[in-house]
Amino acid sequence: MSSPQLQLDLEWRTTVFTALLLPLLIYLGFWQLQRAEEKALLATAFAERQASVPVLLSADLAGRTDSLAYLPVRIRGKFVAGRDILLDNRLQRGQFGYEVVSPVVLSSGGDVVLVNRGWIAGDSARRSLPTVPVPNESIDVTGHLYIAPGEPYLLAEQSFAGPWPKVIQALEMGKLRPVIEEAVSAGTMFPHLVRLDSGQAGALQVDWQVINVSPQKHRGYAVQWFCMAAALGILFVLRSSNVWQYLTGKARNQD
Repeated sequence: MSSPQLQLDLEWRTTVFTALLLPLLIYLGFWQLQRAEEKALLATAFAERQASVPVLLSADLAGRTDSLAYLPVRIRGKFVAGRDILLDNRLQRGQFGYEVVSPVVLSSGGDVVLVNRGWIAGDSARRSLPTVPVPNESIDVTGHLYIAPGEPYLLAEQSFAGPWPKVIQALEMGKLRPVIEEAVSAGTMFPHLVRLDSGQAGALQVDWQVINVSPQKHRGYAVQWFCMAAALGILFVLRSSNVWQYLTGKARNQD
């Protein structure tokens, strides 16, 4: 009994579909691997930075040429009461709330820095805003600099007019600078945000996430994309050829 000859029969719709989708699936797999590497490097850099001694925050620090991301800093100054910014719709364990950003006037030079103090619960019906406690005394606290990876995604243009506290979607440091400097009657605003460490004076509920998706999850997503690409390739070969009949027929002849 002769073995069947291997034949290829390309159906144009199946071929076009596979030609378009297969490279995309492979690309997404490698993209997830790249994201995993980026997240691993970010987590390592954060861990290394946190092990260093905090640097006293001053205006001169903004002129440093090396990366300031996650640099541990010490802040000496005083919170400005009644000038809080509430970052809207920040969920924690499924509960609605805000992240509270407050200005601190530095003891050295009188400049001002925005400090993210963490999360506070809010009224999900939005009938009222939370009352934010503010330390009256001078503070000496630690935190780390947060450098935003890019411009924030906004559903609409933000307005900084109106009463305090100001409820906004995201921080736009450049646009906030004149608003803060006028409101607190201080010197120059430091260009970067400071995230306050847990347990410090003025800290609320602090749980900073350096990376929102772990490298392991990204690698898991990559495996999924590659498996989908492999499955698509196998289905295409089975649909467009008689390879299955060829292999089974050859196996029977060997028996």
